[in-house]
Amino acid sequence: MDTFSKSDPGTCGEWNWLGDLLQGVAPGRFGRTEVIDNTLNPDFVRKFVLDYFFEEKQNLRFDVYNVDSKSCNISKHDFLGQAFVALGEVIGSQRSRLERPLTGVPGKKCGTILLSAEELSNCRDIVTMQLCANKLDKKDFFGKSDPFLVFYRSNEDGTFTICHKTEVVKNTLNPVWQPFSIPVRALCNGDYDRTVKIDVYDWDRDGSHDFIGEFATSYRELSRAQSQFTVYEVLNPKKKCKKKKYINSGTVTLLSFAVESEFTFVDYIRGGTQLNFTVAIDFTASNGIPSQPTSLHYMSPYQLSAYAMALKAVGEIIQDYDSDKLFPAYGFGAKIPPDGSISHQFPLNSDVENPSCVGIDGVLESYFQSLRTVQLYGPTNFAPVINQVARLAAQVTDGSQYYVLLIVTDGVISDMMQTKEAIVNASALPMSIIIVGVGPAEFDAMEELDGDDVRVSSRGRNAERDIVQFVPFRDYMDHSGNQVLSMARLAKDVLAEIPEQLLSYMKSHDIKPRHTDPQ
Repeated sequence: MDTFSKSDPGTCGEWNWLGDLLQGVAPGRFGRTEVIDNTLNPDFVRKFVLDYFFEEKQNLRFDVYNVDSKSCNISKHDFLGQAFVALGEVIGSQRSRLERPLTGVPGKKCGTILLSAEELSNCRDIVTMQLCANKLDKKDFFGKSDPFLVFYRSNEDGTFTICHKTEVVKNTLNPVWQPFSIPVRALCNGDYDRTVKIDVYDWDRDGSHDFIGEFATSYRELSRAQSQFTVYEVLNPKKKCKKKKYINSGTVTLLSFAVESEFTFVDYIRGGTQLNFTVAIDFTASNGIPSQPTSLHYMSPYQLSAYAMALKAVGEIIQDYDSDKLFPAYGFGAKIPPDGSISHQFPLNSDVENPSCVGIDGVLESYFQSLRTVQLYGPTNFAPVINQVARLAAQVTDGSQYYVLLIVTDGVISDMMQTKEAIVNASALPMSIIIVGVGPAEFDAMEELDGDDVRVSSRGRNAERDIVQFVPFRDYMDHSGNQVLSMARLAKDVLAEIPEQLLSYMKSHDIKPRHTDPQ
């Protein structure tokens, strides 16, 4: 843009944070990079810190300008181009690096912008340690002591906050406590040299536990036990003041100390784990004739049906984490052509060999086409499509793929026993199930499948993990009729558990994130 030199780009730039437009937050400037003089390939140093939420569509806009003066008014500078992107697209791209063309200047190639994201480390290590004691003071008149330990983290103001209690070991002066695990941030708030105080008590049934003594250490000192035992003297300040010959009230030995990283959802996504999204739609007759405005499948020219809104709300977020954007989509509970046979697992695109649709728009297009060609019937069976996705998930259990099945339904389930068995079987696989209930029906039976309170069981077997999330869409409908707001509310709630469910699978199968190449 400069006649006698190259451009002086600033702001990749103006980072305009569209925040959550879906929730009515007005757009505003989030931040601005530094200006880099006389270059067409600026590498901006300034980083921007954002809160990341998997379950939300976090839209960002990047504006790039050529800075010609010291004016703070951005309109005084030359506009070079802009890019729109969702934060999830950046995180879900390979190595969390995304390249996008800059647009916005008619008839001109504006170049490209390269965006990268990384998760800030917040001391995610977990410590597992084991301690024992020797020759503790005897506190009980008719027996020995019943010792336990209390750990305290020191605060900035010099006070202490309790952060762990061991179990009580009965009737001994030489207890060996069970190993226990605690996050490093809970133990020392990430400050390795911060004081950790440990009190030793003798347990009493009435709660008036007797103080045996105390000692102090730090995370850094504890960590040395990885190579050698560390012995601490347990001291009772009152006894020490009263008795000249007082030595100690026993000793505590740190037997083992191991540190393990606690991996996050982003660690796995950056390592290449792909989310595979599958859709299953209820085509039972209870939805009503699709051509009638009273039908839950009614295709109004003015607004989306509840089914279409649920598909769009969930799918538009998950598709950012699926590189091929191909989504298998099925229907169930309909009579299908040419012979009118009842199917509980028919491809919406009519292609049995390849039921995948291209993007969420492709899923919606196939869904609308199916409404014109199949006859709504019944019953409402979930098990066939759950088992279909489970078969796919069972083929890739190394952590590189994770399957998410979205079932959208209007009514009470007909094959509850078979569905419970399918869920129990699927709970050992890399998959989650989201069930969205649409319409006015009572969905009490569905709550049984959502294992938040009581784990789903079948034939005496409990599900290994909670993998089902059920919600009735009516709870998220905006009363003013704002469909965008309704979809945002739904997606936020139904997707919030997916990261934790993915982590529970990885942890239970001891799968660590794959290492990414250095950027």
